This record gives sequence, C-alpha cells and structure tokens, in this order.
Amino acid sequence: MRALSLLAFAGLWQLLTAAKVQFWVRFDHLPTAVQVWQAFGRQLATDQYWQDLADSLRRIGSGFLLAAVLGVAAGVATARSRWACDLLGPVLEVIRPVPAIALVPVAIMLFPDNEQGIVFITFAAAFFPVTVSTRHAVRAVPPLWEEAVRTMGGGRWRVLWSVVLPGALPGVVGGLSVGIGVSWICVISAEMVSGQFGVGYRTWQSYTVLDYPGVFVGMATIGLLGWLTSGAVELLGRRVTRWLPTRPGSAR
Repeated sequence: MRALSLLAFAGLWQLLTAAKVQFWVRFDHLPTAVQVWQAFGRQLATDQYWQDLADSLRRIGSGFLLAAVLGVAAGVATARSRWACDLLGPVLEVIRPVPAIALVPVAIMLFPDNEQGIVFITFAAAFFPVTVSTRHAVRAVPPLWEEAVRTMGGGRWRVLWSVVLPGALPGVVGGLSVGIGVSWICVISAEMVSGQFGVGYRTWQSYTVLDYPGVFVGMATIGLLGWLTSGAVELLGRRVTRWLPTRPGSAR
C-alpha cells in the first residue's frame, strides 16, 4: 500500500504537469515526473551528486549526534536538579523560540569556517526538541518507581540509571525523531544560504540556472534522506524499548 501511494502520487503529478493544468495553481511551469526521473538518473551517474550527499550526511551526523548527547543531558539535568533548572532553564527558554535558521548570521560571526557554522545550525535545530522531550519524559516517570528502588537500598545514581533513564526512554526517542527532521530542514536551508557543497547548495544552484528538473531531484533527495534517517532513529528506538508492552492494533 505504501508503494502504491507513492506511485499514485507520481502518476497524478505526471498527469497534471503533462496536461499543463491551470486551475488555481499552475502546473504548466513544473517539470513532469518523467523529466525529473530522467534527470535523477543522470545525476546518479555523477561523482558530484554522491559528494554532495556525503557532505550533507556528514553535517547531519555531526550536528545531530552532538545535539542528542547534550540535549538528553540537559533535559535530565533540568528535570532532576532544581539548581540546574534555575541556572539553565531561563537561558534555554529564551533561546528556544529563535528559529535555528535565524542563527546563520551568528554562525558566520562565531565560526571562521562555513562547515563549522552549518554543523552548529544543525546542532541548534535538534538540541531543543531533544531537550524539551527529555525533560517532560523524565518528569513523567512515576515517583512510585523511584521510591521502590530507594526502599531496596538504591542510591541516587542507581535510581537514575535503572529507573529514570529507562522510564523516560520512549519520550527521548520521540524527541530524537522530531530533532532529526528539524535538522534536515535547517541544514538544507543553511547550505542554500552559506554552503559551498551539499544537497541544499546544489538544489539552489539548479534553481539559479533554471534547471527545474534538477531542483526537483534535490527535493526528492532531501525527502528520501529525511525519510531514511528518521526511519533509522525510530527503528533504533523500537530496539531499545523492546521491553515496552505492545498496544493492541499497533503496527509491528
């Protein structure tokens, strides 16, 4: 069914663009699905396409992994420690509403290299969803679980590693899943604004030279990369939370 839904979408796209339909929105300026597919095949045969792919994946990997580690640590600290909440909470809440892409000028001023600036923007995009989800997940852990461990002689660190982190893990995975999606949005935008390589940079370059099939190839590549990385995060989340009971009617 999932494959059929994608084929139906591509078929509708081909029909509307080939017929040059103009009804409220104009499909006469868009390339057809066949033209995009042909352009995609040509780009797959070039080294440049794979180099751009590797550059974007490296930026996502660096920024997202850093955000995952620091975001989980900040979320646990602000949820478990009053001192950390008072010290870090106001700063995080002031910065959190600022869109990560708005940090491009700050990244340019802070970092001498564009590569470091793009990684920083990717990190900022994922850090706050991970932090907020972790904080709420830790606070939602039932106090009875912690009390049970303490009555059996468990100390503070034992409670943290055996109760708090496993109990908050589903919420942490949810934050990671959201974070990876936001990271892709911001890394592509940053590549378009200040990058020299990457899928976003190449997509914008295609637009500037009026290569519209190339633009759609870039968009399709971004969508596929986001889908694969989000699926990988969710698969890892299901692996580490196998102990959770399966809800009736849930997808296996």
